[in-house]
Amino acid sequence: MVDGNLFILSAPSGAGKSSLITALLKQDSARPMQVSVSTTTRDMRPGEENGVHYHFVSKIEFEQQIAADTFYEHAEVFGNYYGTSATAIDEQLAKGIDVFLDIDWQGAQQVRMKKPEVTTIFIAPPSRAELENRLRGRGQDNDEVIADRMAQAQSECSHYQEFDYIIVNDDFDTALGELTTIVNNQRLKRSQQVKQHQELFNDLLAND
Repeated sequence: MVDGNLFILSAPSGAGKSSLITALLKQDSARPMQVSVSTTTRDMRPGEENGVHYHFVSKIEFEQQIAADTFYEHAEVFGNYYGTSATAIDEQLAKGIDVFLDIDWQGAQQVRMKKPEVTTIFIAPPSRAELENRLRGRGQDNDEVIADRMAQAQSECSHYQEFDYIIVNDDFDTALGELTTIVNNQRLKRSQQVKQHQELFNDLLAND
């Protein structure tokens, strides 16, 4: 069986990353795909399910996992830990499943240190003005929060050169097509194809 590919998608809030991942996973695919479920110490919110939205653990459990080096990446945000389990990811990849990590540039740096073959993709908005329009269009945040999100977006975008691919999400269908192409390109690499079709190449190269 061919191992799955690991992908990282990073973007500033409002760039459309979550919508692109959701649309990608709804497409017919030659290989199963899934988004990684992160581990966290924050409290479960109404409507959330353990193992579906997050793996909810205690702070002590999380710190034990840090000590055991079981995370590809982890961070503390507003007093709560968040992390990506290396064990869970590796199990899915070994089953031939393509796995997508929805993490920021700092998490991406940590994952690259431990898994250099990861494919990293940065989703960018078409302009600063459009990004602000999208954030305001949600109708969820006041001016102060939007200003803070815009500042965070600038920080995220300053790391664009660290990623393998960049998709500018101006037209959604075009961006989705580009994301699909990147995923397919990884599946068609020589290392993947040789594993999948080893018997074919043995036959083609056999001496009669």
